[in-house]
Amino acid sequence: MHVLVNAAMSADGKLSSRRRDQLRISGEEDFARVDRLRADSDAVVVGVGTVLADDPHLTVKDDALVDARREEGRSPQPARVVVDSRGRTPVDAAILDDAATTYLCLNDAVSVDRRMDLADHAELITAGDGRVDLLRAFAVLQREGLERVMVEGGGELIFSLFETGLVDELTVFVGPQVIGGRDAPTLADGDGFVTDFPGLSLESATRLDEGILLRWVVDY
Repeated sequence: MHVLVNAAMSADGKLSSRRRDQLRISGEEDFARVDRLRADSDAVVVGVGTVLADDPHLTVKDDALVDARREEGRSPQPARVVVDSRGRTPVDAAILDDAATTYLCLNDAVSVDRRMDLADHAELITAGDGRVDLLRAFAVLQREGLERVMVEGGGELIFSLFETGLVDELTVFVGPQVIGGRDAPTLADGDGFVTDFPGLSLESATRLDEGILLRWVVDY
């Protein structure tokens, strides 16, 4: 499995403001790039915080890209995956529409009643006690045939994926804003590393819109 983390952040490393509102950091060129990345992926992954804050569809928007997937014998849309330890995804969330298969990764402690509610709308993967065991959950996704996975946030999930050694590639669009705020989410939140920091090898830096696109491969 190849795991790509893709994000857009401000010049000072913030994903959004301290109020966690959805902000437009990227421009049209970067939106098109992200659409192409989704079209190239077998699955798009987010944490439940992103679902609750933004209610995304996480689908490919360009009809030509959708048609190209069909012509290649693939599903029109990549699968969607939500990492949701406590089963907080609303049953009316946009990501649970029928545009594509959605997997919900839950921990083993989510109640049976809640699982039954969610099972009407998504494929459930239960892995871990307290938090989702990402290694186990991603192994299940790989057995489902999802080999190229794109992660779109948020910061807690991204940190956890780096912590477990699952990230292969990181692309970041750095936009021309300064957001600030000690409580504003960053690219990788969570507990943070104090030793054994994941290494990154810069592969490219490209001007895009009014910002810059950086691509790294991960060296563990």
